[in-house]
Amino acid sequence: MADEERPIIIKRIKKVSGGAHGGAWKVAYADFVTAMMAFFLLLWLMNATTEEQRSGLADYFSPTSASTSSSSGSGDILGGVSLNTDGAQSSAVTVSIPDQSQTLNKKQDGEGGESVARNEEEKTLEEIMAEREQEFFEQMSEDLRQSMQESPELAELQDQLLIDITEDGMRIQIVDKDNRAMFKPGTPILYGYAEKMIAKVAGVIEKMPNRISISGHTDSAGFSKGSNYTNWELSADRANASRRVLLRRGVPSDRFAEVQGKADTEPLLPDRPLRSENRRITILLLREAPTLPRGFL
Repeated sequence: MADEERPIIIKRIKKVSGGAHGGAWKVAYADFVTAMMAFFLLLWLMNATTEEQRSGLADYFSPTSASTSSSSGSGDILGGVSLNTDGAQSSAVTVSIPDQSQTLNKKQDGEGGESVARNEEEKTLEEIMAEREQEFFEQMSEDLRQSMQESPELAELQDQLLIDITEDGMRIQIVDKDNRAMFKPGTPILYGYAEKMIAKVAGVIEKMPNRISISGHTDSAGFSKGSNYTNWELSADRANASRRVLLRRGVPSDRFAEVQGKADTEPLLPDRPLRSENRRITILLLREAPTLPRGFL
């Protein structure tokens, strides 16, 4: 018996499709995921569109008059607002053929479109720079007033410093007062306190890039008859004396656009031409800066 060969037993496993581990559930799950994705997409679209847009979509998909007795989608779940009495026919898409002449004109206009857009952009930039320059003028005028008030030597002279912002730029005027002149009578020689006032002005305008115009003014009292030296020469010499102080205090020479004497042609008090306030120096920061002042941003 031991020598006899044992029988070989072959087991065959019969595969049965489906069952607990089949693939049919994957198809059902994919359909479920697709349906959920479509549902959430619908919710997102409903939230992202306006009431008018949703009404238009509902009106577009409403049944036509040929397929239903209802003339419009109004009243249904997706009822919309019709534009006319034909109901859903108003949702028909109308395709218009563009006029060839209009297309040609648009092409011709398009050639200059870039330049127009560039000009508008530059204009906007200029407006922004003008606004920032205006803000800087206001800031500097306030700083100058504050500087005068904090100086023990110049606090009592602050009523002789007039600052305003005009269409031409920031105007600083240093005027005479009774018994308190800036220059020695009939000369372009500055008193010490007047030179300190101009030095204070230099400390402020030195920070700005604008060019400077300086004008000298006198009252209507003239020199003795027959004199070759008049208010014209005196006002011009005083303007130049002020320029030299600004130059010594750090204002670059290329910042000076003009220095002029105007004698008594532009009085501060036109109805009282002999008043001491008409004798003054005007320092004008011209409104023309193409770049921002240093330290502004």
